[in-house]
Formats: sequence, structure tokens, C-alpha cells
Amino acid sequence: MNKLIYVKKYFIFICLIIFPVLFSSAQETQDPARIVTANEFLNIVSAQYGTIDDYEANVAISKGKEKMTGIIYYKTPSLLRINFDNPKEQVLVVDKEKLVIYIPKYRVIMQQKLKKKGGVSGAGMASREGLKILKQNYTVAYLESPDFVPLDESSEEMVIKLKFVWKTADEGFRQLIMCVGENNLIRRMICVSADYQEMQFDFTDIKTNEGIPETRFEYDSPASANVFENFLFEAE
Repeated sequence: MNKLIYVKKYFIFICLIIFPVLFSSAQETQDPARIVTANEFLNIVSAQYGTIDDYEANVAISKGKEKMTGIIYYKTPSLLRINFDNPKEQVLVVDKEKLVIYIPKYRVIMQQKLKKKGGVSGAGMASREGLKILKQNYTVAYLESPDFVPLDESSEEMVIKLKFVWKTADEGFRQLIMCVGENNLIRRMICVSADYQEMQFDFTDIKTNEGIPETRFEYDSPASANVFENFLFEAE
């Protein structure tokens, strides 16, 4: 039971955070000569999503001393895969019908059916509609200023930092900090849960429109693994 609780919490976090990060990817650079509001800057970034057909990046997920790393692949409109190297051989896949996560440590496969239509859960968050929901449910402002600032205190990498704060306690996270690089690509997401648990997502070596085939998102589950169907709730 403890294993299932852990997997459920982890999977919900992936759905809420990984997918919204993708919809904010962009290819055009911000005009440094014009100062815009946080909402305007967010609109500039999200407006470019229509140009993204597929996406690949290295991802590192940190929570305290725990760290997960791997490669994330995304293909419009709703295909996603994460091949982890830490934990080794762990896989998360979103195809046209279901969500699948394989945890080799426990030889467990968790599967969740997807709704055919409606809602913005899961990979549906990786869309203009997902961004619209985020803007509706959170207030956005510049964390420090509309100017580029160092990603970290001693870093030479420059980003613009946006802060999202929930409007009601019904949301999964009370606060989000989004770090956008000079190329208008999301570089980092810092997420604070309702109980003040913090997790950080870092995205590096980002590549867009590489022509990723749909076969990349096909996954053959190990025959020896135990399968748990619809472990989160009914088809979602």
C-alpha cells in the first residue's frame, strides 16, 4: 500500500508539472528593448506553442536530497514519454489511450485510462487550453523584475522568473516559479505544494521539431511485472 501511495503522488505531480512546462515552450526570443507585463510576457511565450510539433530535453527532478533524471519526449497533441536513467530503466508513457508508468524496483506497472474528450488533465495540459486554465486559476507576476537575472546566485545563465500564486486552495500547488531562458524556453520549474513541499524541474539540451516518430511512444510492458489498472481514479 505504501508503494502505491508513493507512485500515486509521484504520478500526479508529473501530470501537473511536466505537461504544463511543455506548453510554454517557444522558439522566438523576447525583445529586450520593450518591457512588458508578466501577463504579456506569458502570452508571448505561450503564443509560440503552435509551432512546436515535438520536443525533447534532458530533465532532472529534485525534491530535497532525492533526484530523478532522464530524457523527456513530447509530440503534439498528447504523446509523452520519459526514459529515466535514475531510477534506471523506469519509464513513463502517455499514448493516445492511457498513461503508463513502469517502476522496475518493484516490478510494477501502473496504468490509467485517458478520457477521449474533455478536460485538461494529463497531457491535455500541454496546450493553449492548459495555459488558459493555469492563467485562470493562478495570478502571475515577475518574481523579481522583468529583466533577465541569473538562474542561480552564482550562475552565468540568465532567465526571466515568473511567480504563480493560487487563487484558491483547490489547486494542486500554492505557488509555482517558472524560469524562462533567453530563447523563451522553460529552463526550470519550482513547485510548492499545499503542505509546502518543494520540487524542482530542470530542463536542458532542449530540442524542438526534430521529427520524433509516434513509434517512440509505444511501450512493451515487461511480462513479469504486476499491473495495476486505473490506480488514480476512473478513466481520466
